[in-house]
Amino acid sequence: MNGKECNLSLDELLKFEGVMAAGIFSAEGKLVEYKARDGMPEEMAQMTAKFCGAVNMMFDALASAYSKLYGMNWVPQNNWMYSGGDWTVMISGTRGVFVESSKADLKQLLKALGMC
Repeated sequence: MNGKECNLSLDELLKFEGVMAAGIFSAEGKLVEYKARDGMPEEMAQMTAKFCGAVNMMFDALASAYSKLYGMNWVPQNNWMYSGGDWTVMISGTRGVFVESSKADLKQLLKALGMC
């Protein structure tokens, strides 16, 4: 990803209410670094990094196709978010947070991650 990315440290991201984990992953989906509250196991962090890397690749492919086929500018990819059940994942580049949705101010996190 070449777009605007969050540059807050993992410690700074963990200070936000509701953020249970913060991490950095490589473009290939390998866990680079993570910090968590309440003991998010490293295995879960590694699986999340793989998931986020795969989603980034899928969105890059989709954005490139739309840009070429339909003349719509969708690149570079900047960020994305998924929310379901009790949890939200917010990704800015290769850095993101794992959030307990009911405890977080999502608007504040969107701004902190450079998502709006």
